[in-house]
Amino acid sequence: MRLPHLLEWLAEAAPDVVLLQETKTIEENFPELEIGDAGYNCAVLGQKSYNGVAILSKRPIEDITRGLPGDESDEQARYIEAVISGVRVASIYLPNGNPVESEKFPYKLAWMARLAAHAATLLAHEDAVVLAGDYNIIPADGDVYDPEGWRDDALCRPEARAHFRTILNSGYTEAFRALHTETGLYSFWDYQKGRWQRDEGVRIDHLLLSPEAADRLLACEIDRGPRDKLKASDHTPVWCTLSE
Repeated sequence: MRLPHLLEWLAEAAPDVVLLQETKTIEENFPELEIGDAGYNCAVLGQKSYNGVAILSKRPIEDITRGLPGDESDEQARYIEAVISGVRVASIYLPNGNPVESEKFPYKLAWMARLAAHAATLLAHEDAVVLAGDYNIIPADGDVYDPEGWRDDALCRPEARAHFRTILNSGYTEAFRALHTETGLYSFWDYQKGRWQRDEGVRIDHLLLSPEAADRLLACEIDRGPRDKLKASDHTPVWCTLSE
């Protein structure tokens, strides 16, 4: 989401917490001043030209962890975690993994295994946890406009879906699917071939909630409005509301 669109959306939607992915800038160049003027604190993990994640919050951001535990050699900026008003939140930009025949797919699977292990560790503390962002995973065939055409894509491969289910089976709830059984609801539409205009999308942006957070889940929706703007991101926001 471009900065003007982000600032406009922050003013309109006024979320308490925002999790950003693919910011594509080093931390020193992140627009903290503009976002601060909009009323938000920032925690950022940046990388030049690639990746990048951030947490924005109207409330203080505490206990910040930058980087996914489990591999100190991994320099890709894909994970940031913090505590906000007693809720532990993480902004996740999971590897795409394509092409499957390249080293990118094993990296994706290894990264997901690390995420599953860390997610299980967080459950042991019995805190409210929200692990959210661009998972680059299409959980089921109902989450993609053309299941057969996407069958061999890294986002649909059974190995990747199995890692996603491992996180769910450890005790997490996928917020959107907990409240919506309908298929054909998407959070991403490619710019190629008029995918947005024909509503040919995929659902790859997810919010996974620990039992303590799931017990407080009131709503979860996909906000399609930003995707229709000029020069919009190919993703659109997915949000949830937790009770106090």
